[in-house]
Amino acid sequence: MASEQMKPVASLLLVLNFCMYVVVLGIGGWAMNFAIDNGFVIGPGMNLPAHFSPIYFPIGNAATGFFVVFALIAGVVGVASVLSGLNHIRHWNIDSLPSAASAATIAWSLTVLAMGFAWKEIELNYRNSKLKTMEAFMIILSFTQLVYIAAIHGASSRR
Repeated sequence: MASEQMKPVASLLLVLNFCMYVVVLGIGGWAMNFAIDNGFVIGPGMNLPAHFSPIYFPIGNAATGFFVVFALIAGVVGVASVLSGLNHIRHWNIDSLPSAASAATIAWSLTVLAMGFAWKEIELNYRNSKLKTMEAFMIILSFTQLVYIAAIHGASSRR
């Protein structure tokens, strides 16, 4: 009985996490595109600047490049973990749990890593509103993904 009560909670968290990961991918894709279009342009016969960084972002601060790259990776893995989670929600048995739990745990660990860079970006201060939105989503996702993992494990332990 308790197992079936957790299914709607896990389903809601799965849909919420999917939507938030898609928003993170959208904003992160915009930031990456902006950095590629407006970053350093090195012509033939020119030397790289002294402090050149391959993850230089003309928006934000020194942590922005790391944050955007890891947020994009976490977003892609998070969306992929939703596919495994949907399979688990559909079957809702002990056989479908390991794949859903492992994919969700990997997505959560990458999300926490991106959240760490979000905190560093917040500490360094200068950034635009789109980056602030992506930071907020990564911080919220680190919590909701963990609650989703707990929900699917809690339901399986009561069987």
